[in-house]
Formats: sequence, structure tokens, C-alpha cells
Amino acid sequence: MLQIDRRVFTHFDYLLPLIITPIIAISFYLILEVNPTLATKQVVYFSIGFIIFFLFFLIPWRKIFWVIPFFYWINIALLVSVQFFGVSKLGAKRWIEIPFTHFMIQPSEIMKPALILMIAYLIKTSPPDPKKGYNLAQFLKFSIYIIIPFVLILKQPDLGTALILLMIGFGVLFIIGINYKIWVPIVVSILLIIPFIYNNLLHDYQKKRINDFLGEKPSYHVQQSIIAIGSGGVSGKDKEEATQTHLKFLPIAVSDFIFAFYVERFGFIGALVLLVLYLLLILHLFILGLDLKGDYFAQVVAFSLALMFFIYVSVNIAMTIGLAPVVGVPLPLFSYGGSSFVTFMILIGILENLVTFRYDQFYNSLKITGLFKK
Repeated sequence: MLQIDRRVFTHFDYLLPLIITPIIAISFYLILEVNPTLATKQVVYFSIGFIIFFLFFLIPWRKIFWVIPFFYWINIALLVSVQFFGVSKLGAKRWIEIPFTHFMIQPSEIMKPALILMIAYLIKTSPPDPKKGYNLAQFLKFSIYIIIPFVLILKQPDLGTALILLMIGFGVLFIIGINYKIWVPIVVSILLIIPFIYNNLLHDYQKKRINDFLGEKPSYHVQQSIIAIGSGGVSGKDKEEATQTHLKFLPIAVSDFIFAFYVERFGFIGALVLLVLYLLLILHLFILGLDLKGDYFAQVVAFSLALMFFIYVSVNIAMTIGLAPVVGVPLPLFSYGGSSFVTFMILIGILENLVTFRYDQFYNSLKITGLFKK
């Protein structure tokens, strides 16, 4: 008869699912209110996400970390193959159809955990100097691994995902430790390359989004989003009175602009509750990363996940109130859809594994399943 090894529950981070659960629950409530069919699909996405979380929690990452470079380069190969065999949707070629099935994968989403694990692998195998941090040569080595997927994803085109990977990659390096003397030339180089990227790598519709953002009048989507947020008032509106959403003035109400829908329904107080939940989540991940000092592998995953949540939340909300261009970045664990949700659950599963089994003596004593013993 199988018996759960109780030592597993000693170091498991319970605060993480405790914060995440109400975010997911509120999201489902909103989606169900607008479209029960989409809510049914979202339950499927939730189910897949939790199964994926459990699977990635079981993988003994500290024992098999040597496979991470293979995982990274396989994903780079998938990104390259998108250019030749990719399936286009709404003018963007981002998906690959698995032969003899109707199932499609989006390599740019898989690239997020692949890049984070690759940076964790590089830092674990070559930790920074405790006082000086990484020098210029080491920084350039890391940069190659970050810039390759950035360029490939930008060509799909997927500006939002490409920029997120760039910010996560360099953001983690900044936190872990880069010699301060090389940051000035880095910033200058970025500023100099922006015009080249704008003129040569961005598509016309991406340039239009930036021009709309810089223009005096926001785009139609953003205008309707601002109206929905403003009409929510202090405490929000009843379902029947939430006209911006239910009369379909607000576009993509359960996806990119779900924050505007949420504020229309629950007002300033509701928005404050949601923002506090995200703030607690981000702070908890950063504090967790600090507590893992010396364990660079786990630190990188914790800091990367915190940066991902911060970037996604900041960009999505700024987008809905007209303070950032519309780039199709979802609100994490909140917007309708499966790709982003599964990506976050993969990373949460990896982090929970690294935290739960962080003590080598305890971790190495476990069987490959990690959870059960006879």
C-alpha cells in the first residue's frame, strides 16, 4: 500500500497557491458571466495547467539539470521551424501543427521556461563573483542566449513576447549580479539599437500601435476600456448594468481587456483587491528568491517568475488605461486562454519542486517519483 512521504509537505510553499487560487477563481467567475461556453473551455485549460504543474513538480530538476541545454536548443529549433512550417493566425505565424493531429503548439510560449531554465543552468554552472559580479565577457555570453530567441520571436511577429523575454533575461542578470561598470554602455547600446529595431524589424501594424499610443487620441479599443474602468466607480456595477462589456462595446473583454471588465463590475475596491493579490504574489516570490541565497538555480527561477508576473501585470493594466501600446499581453492567471496559464503553471511547478526538495540530503533520498514510498 502506497503512503505519502510526509516530509514532502514540510518545505512545500503553501503561500503561493493560497495567493493564486482567488485570482483564478475571480477569473472563472467573470468568464462564466460573459460566455458559459468559454468558461467550459477555461475549465479544460485549468485542468491541463494543474496536471502540468503536478508533472513538473515531480521532475527531479536538480538531478537532471544537465538536460536543460538540450531543452533550450530544441526550442530554438522549433522557433526556427516556425518560419518554414508555421501556421498563421490573424496575420502572425506563431504555431506549429503536430503531424497527423489537429493539435498545435506555440514555441514562443515554451521558450519562456526554456530560457529561464537555461539562464539558471548557466548561473549555476558559472556563478558570479560575490563582489564584482559578472564581467563584460560573461555578460555577452549570457546575452547571446537571450537575444537569439528574442530575434526569432520578433520575426513571427510577436513583439510582446519578445520584449518580455528580453526584460526577464536581462532583469535576472541585473538582480543576480552584473558589474555596475558595464551597465552604462549596455543602456547606451540599447538606446542606439531602438531606431534600427523600429525601422527594420517591426511590422506596419506594430508601428501603428506605437503611433496610436503616442498620438493625442487613444485607439478605439483603449477608449472603450477607459470608459469601462471609469464607469465602474467605487464599488462597480451589477451584471445587468455593465453595458460596456455585455453590449460588446469593450473588445476582447475576457482576454486582453479583462481588467477593464473586472473594474466595471467591481469598481475601484475590486481593482484594489486584485492589485494587492498580485503585489503579495510578486513580493513573496522576490522574498523567496532572497531566502534561497546561494542556491542560484532556485533563485533564478524565483526571480524570473516574480519578474514575469510584474511585467505581465504592469503592461496589461497600463495597456488598458492607455499608458502603454496594445501588445496583446494577457493578465497572468486571469485572462481567458490556455497558453499563458500553462506556461505559468510550468514555472510554478518547477519552483515548488526546487523549494520543496532544496536540501540535498533529503532530496537525494527520494525515489524518482519524489512523492510516494512503500
